[in-house]
Amino acid sequence: MLLNKLQGELEALYGIELQHRVHDFVINDPELASRIDNSPNARDIPEKLLIHQDGDNIDIALYLDAGLIQRLEQNDPTEKLHDDNIHDFWLALEGISHFLYFTWNVEYERKVSLLELELQAEVDKFILAALLVEKQFNGYIPPGLHYHLFQTTDFDARLNQEELIRYRDANYFASKFCSHIKDRFLRHRHFNPLINELRRFYRLNHYNKIQAIGGL
Repeated sequence: MLLNKLQGELEALYGIELQHRVHDFVINDPELASRIDNSPNARDIPEKLLIHQDGDNIDIALYLDAGLIQRLEQNDPTEKLHDDNIHDFWLALEGISHFLYFTWNVEYERKVSLLELELQAEVDKFILAALLVEKQFNGYIPPGLHYHLFQTTDFDARLNQEELIRYRDANYFASKFCSHIKDRFLRHRHFNPLINELRRFYRLNHYNKIQAIGGL
């Protein structure tokens, strides 16, 4: 299953392993997702992590549009990532990243902020795309990849002010961190130090992530 395969790519990258597979938590019925989503500004979007907490009990579902999953399975980005599937890849990976990061932190009884989830997902989207392309095209990483992900972003007009600030902040901080990653490690093919840096960053909490990026 492609979704589990992408989860495995992230787990290998960060040196973690969850007992849960994302495919087991995926729903693709938009009406069901709408009924579950009780957030104040619920939007009809093709990807969303749905979380319900009642005391110590946490229920999770990942909504992914059925057409999105079908397109990715027919045009597998882990085999070849290109212009025609990269946006679908990033969309699905964002949900998988949210699922993985939230679940991993829950296992360690750590709280996670919404900004932290979005920031880590943006980093995951850049680095996994870069590493997949590097592997598929004999070491070549498109120089415009960073610009394409971070500088051509269109924010949903339905976002309220608080949400818009959060998404803009996540984009800004992730862009800065990934620029550091690109210039210091990817450009020079320093992959072992790259992995160490990514794993260190992954394990930082919200405050320390922002502090670390601010010091770059």
